[in-house]
Amino acid sequence: MLPTIKIGSLEVTRLIIGGNPFSGNSHVNSELSEAMRDYYTTARIKETLHRCEEFGINTMQLRGDAHIMRMIREFRAEGGKLNWIAQTAPEFLSFERNVREIVQAGANAIYHHGSTTDYLFKAGEYDELHRRLILLRETGLPVGLTTHMPEVIAYSEEHGWDVDFYMGCVYNISNTDRTSGTLSSVGGSTEAFYEEDIPLMYDRIRKTNKPCLAFKILGATRRCQSQETVRAAFQEAYREIKSTDGVIVGMYPKDIDQVKLNTAYAEEAIRLAAK
Repeated sequence: MLPTIKIGSLEVTRLIIGGNPFSGNSHVNSELSEAMRDYYTTARIKETLHRCEEFGINTMQLRGDAHIMRMIREFRAEGGKLNWIAQTAPEFLSFERNVREIVQAGANAIYHHGSTTDYLFKAGEYDELHRRLILLRETGLPVGLTTHMPEVIAYSEEHGWDVDFYMGCVYNISNTDRTSGTLSSVGGSTEAFYEEDIPLMYDRIRKTNKPCLAFKILGATRRCQSQETVRAAFQEAYREIKSTDGVIVGMYPKDIDQVKLNTAYAEEAIRLAAK
């Protein structure tokens, strides 16, 4: 069984399903992004989420956009019980309106979009980023700050920003200027993934007492050469993070039952990390 951690008052499993594949955001190339969009009809998204519930995953991390919010409405009408950790959607013209709609749609926690976090941080817009976190706090939901840059977490900790959890990408794809794959016509195909980034983010995650959710532990397929490399990435992740942290993994079960396999890898990795 998957153990749970606390995100504010919310109890979530240490493996969470991520939503990038649902939205056709592969972070690889336009061909894979299009294939994900073709595969993931609304019915298949809901089927995958119900499959997660079967294997003990209790939380999903998904965008707060119109398509996903409508899908969640249907999923819950069908009896779906997964917690929803909601990402703000940067394509909305009004951040405030997007937050209101996410709350109305029944989010259980909310976090600030990672690429937007990094853009504001690199631009020195610290006050604007802090203002947005204060607005998220006013929702009454657990609040998260997401980033691809370890130094963002360090800055937040140093300045005492009021967040309940962090989400940290193990690849610093904000090292160079980029556009979120969600907004890019090439589906993120120009993004650079460097292996040397991985220990830096894990080190930063360990240095904060707050719960952290590590993501892109599989490098958006770049560490999926075989099931053994996938398994090794899970073991590395749970070995390097704290016992109060979790992992987010997007799943694309077109050719293999990734929900079943990833749950088994996570359970094994958690047991090994506890020894």
